[in-house]
Amino acid sequence: MESFLNGWAEAARTSLGFFWMALWAFALGYVISSLIQLLVTREKMQKVMHGGDPKSVSLGTFFGFISSSCSFAALATTRALFAKGAGFIPAMAFLLASTNLVIELGFVIAIFLGWQFVVAEYVGGILLILSVWLFVWLTRPDKLIKKVRQRLSDNSDNNGDNPPSFGELITSKSGWQKLGMKYVMEWQMIWKDVLIGFTVAGLIAAFVPDAFFESLFVGTGSDAPLPFWQILLQTLVGPLAAFFTFIGSMGNIPLAALLFDKGVSFAGVMAFIFSDLVVYPVLRINARYYGWKMALYILGLLLAALVATSLLLHYGFNLLGFLPDSTSSGSISDRDMFAVDYGFVLNLIFIVLSAVLIYFWRAAKKSHQSHGHDHGDTKQSRSLSEWLNLILVAGCIIWLVIGGGLLLAR
Repeated sequence: MESFLNGWAEAARTSLGFFWMALWAFALGYVISSLIQLLVTREKMQKVMHGGDPKSVSLGTFFGFISSSCSFAALATTRALFAKGAGFIPAMAFLLASTNLVIELGFVIAIFLGWQFVVAEYVGGILLILSVWLFVWLTRPDKLIKKVRQRLSDNSDNNGDNPPSFGELITSKSGWQKLGMKYVMEWQMIWKDVLIGFTVAGLIAAFVPDAFFESLFVGTGSDAPLPFWQILLQTLVGPLAAFFTFIGSMGNIPLAALLFDKGVSFAGVMAFIFSDLVVYPVLRINARYYGWKMALYILGLLLAALVATSLLLHYGFNLLGFLPDSTSSGSISDRDMFAVDYGFVLNLIFIVLSAVLIYFWRAAKKSHQSHGHDHGDTKQSRSLSEWLNLILVAGCIIWLVIGGGLLLAR
């Protein structure tokens, strides 16, 4: 029993330490994301994403790069863009860029995995888009796309607002209120994924033995270079391991770091990171938006693209001598996660900035309520997966609170 309680305390320490390490990166990324979203409207994106020519795909990629990193927000925006007439390939480019090329994701990957993985994430994001473009061209799903476009109803929120300039945004009270609203909205969209992902990472670090990873990812733990078939198998297992999770693109980075610590290949880790759009909740949402036929087509499209991309990255980095070695950097869970260093100072700065933005968010919320625009009391029935997600969130909070108490008592 004592061993279990010690493991519980260690799991909580790892989870909380991981979050503390990444806090400033999350905050900085979402400040930048919120600013950009206020300066560029969805209407601007829709006008330039028609067709499937290189210009439209490039602009879809760019707009994805400057958007939110939340997988579920990206799905909703992609659907709205597609319903408004954006081409299928530019819409897919937007979706992939918004979950693989966003700024804040690079910050978090740099903290947990290192520069090679940051480069691989951004280069891989471009390769994913090019792979999807190639596979769509090869499979020619024109009839399916036409049928889905007819299915979608055009009920997007077209408010026609003109975006403010950067100067107007940061020098006015209303600008800070808008920024606070966006910033809090970003956190509201991802905090559950982050909580679950970081809690699970701590549990795995404390309780899951290396033998489990060696049996799940064939070849893990071997000092010899892995043959191609084992690299390929690990690249296929990565998405399979991610499929049944509820964790988005930001929440699965600590898990990816643990997989790398356990000896999973570079290709297998990158495949796991790229798998945030092939998890079960995303499949279910796509089925609700487009129907099951299109949802399964998108799933197959993304799986083929991420496996091909992960293999290209692995062997490309190996050829260039950039392939990272997990044994040279030490285990991530052994780091001094609460050290007084640059990360500690940045955390304090962004905690203060977050408090300021939350203050303006509350002021904006009160203003909307006083003008009769509050719709927060609208009740909506939750799906089974949403209830399961809430149960997981509650369980994670209880686990961390008790584990934190055990940690303090040691």
